Amino acid sequence: MRFNGKTAESIRSAAFYVVLIAILFCAIFPFLWMILASLKNMVDLLNMDKLFRFKPNLGNYADVFGKYQFLRPLLNSLLIGVVSTILAMLFGLPASYSIAREKKTLYASMILIIRIIPAVSFLVPWYIMFTKLNLAGTYTPLFLSHWLIALPLIIWIMIPYFESIPRELEQAAWVDGCSRFGTFMKIILPISSPGILTAGLLAFIFSWNNFIFALVLCTDKTKTLPTAIFNFISYTEINWSGLMAAAVIITAPILLISICLQKYIITGLTAGAVKG
Repeated sequence: MRFNGKTAESIRSAAFYVVLIAILFCAIFPFLWMILASLKNMVDLLNMDKLFRFKPNLGNYADVFGKYQFLRPLLNSLLIGVVSTILAMLFGLPASYSIAREKKTLYASMILIIRIIPAVSFLVPWYIMFTKLNLAGTYTPLFLSHWLIALPLIIWIMIPYFESIPRELEQAAWVDGCSRFGTFMKIILPISSPGILTAGLLAFIFSWNNFIFALVLCTDKTKTLPTAIFNFISYTEINWSGLMAAAVIITAPILLISICLQKYIITGLTAGAVKG
């Protein structure tokens, strides 16, 4: 069977949208189910006939902050994510700029290797070291362990971004009497804001979702959101409704930030991809 050009184009267009809808459904349905489950009681959650038709129950969210005391882990995650990201920025931006401008490809390869090494391999020596220093259970191990994860990520993202910035901008600043540090602070960083925003957001997301370091290094005082999920799992039952409400609370801030800043994230990730 042969089709003319217009019919064939219509078929390809229809097939494209069918595939696109299928992919979007697979990507969005788990989040939709999570939100719906967070509004159900346990009886409705286990009844597939009430997948979409049920009486919403906001008590699960009240239990998350009341019965399960989710506010402190939420503030801990926010504090640790912000501090570790800022520390990684303070060290990572100058390092990536130096590697980009001085063409230190060996250092860039070493950072990539560090990034590839599983973070869990640092956990045992990290725990022993902080135990010997009597710092186990404080915020310091969490700040530094999350910084250790975020630093290579920020450097690796920012190297191609700094490489894409023309050297003529720096040379013009030097002619006008600006120092190397002043050029970096007043010219390079402002025009690199999309890349910095992208690197910072990704570093914060890694910190926000980090589980293994918090599981070993934190106490009840420094517990973060991923470890607080264990509160919904007991010996006799799993509170799936409360667990889904907690999952929505954990996911929603990052999802909203990513949606609001997606333009800058895309710009930052694609910067330096094309040179010329």
